[in-house]
Amino acid sequence: MSKTTLTHLDSSGEANMVDVGDKAETVRTATAEGHVRMRPETLALILEGDAKKGDVIGTARLAGIMAAKQTSSLIPLCHPLMLTKVSVDIVPDPALPGLRVEALAKLTGKTGVEMEALTAVSIACLTIYDMAKAADREMEIGGIQLVSKSGGRSGDYQRRGD
Repeated sequence: MSKTTLTHLDSSGEANMVDVGDKAETVRTATAEGHVRMRPETLALILEGDAKKGDVIGTARLAGIMAAKQTSSLIPLCHPLMLTKVSVDIVPDPALPGLRVEALAKLTGKTGVEMEALTAVSIACLTIYDMAKAADREMEIGGIQLVSKSGGRSGDYQRRGD
């Protein structure tokens, strides 16, 4: 088994941006997910459109898309990317109870889009919390994880079931 290295550290252990200049351009996608757990009454309030701040799901979807486009401004060693697709889906889950968030990021380029998908999910979840906190300060954000990725030298990845 080969030794795993952290790609964002140079030979002296200092943080450094990876040089992707010699990599081939390929179609790259990544999907991430997360959730916001809340009281059933809070979920009902959101689904009825009665939250004081307005359309929680629509606003969170837009916030997630905008965040994916700003990932390199938020995470120091991420490359600025020309994303060709970002989608954020938010669906109610009464069994949680709460909202499940899934984001897809895509481009044709020299580096992956995992961080963009994870950022989209994270910010969508934070936006849900922000918009509904007046009704439920005990909401819980969780389960944020990479689900899959494709493209690039390291190949495809699919999260194994729990």
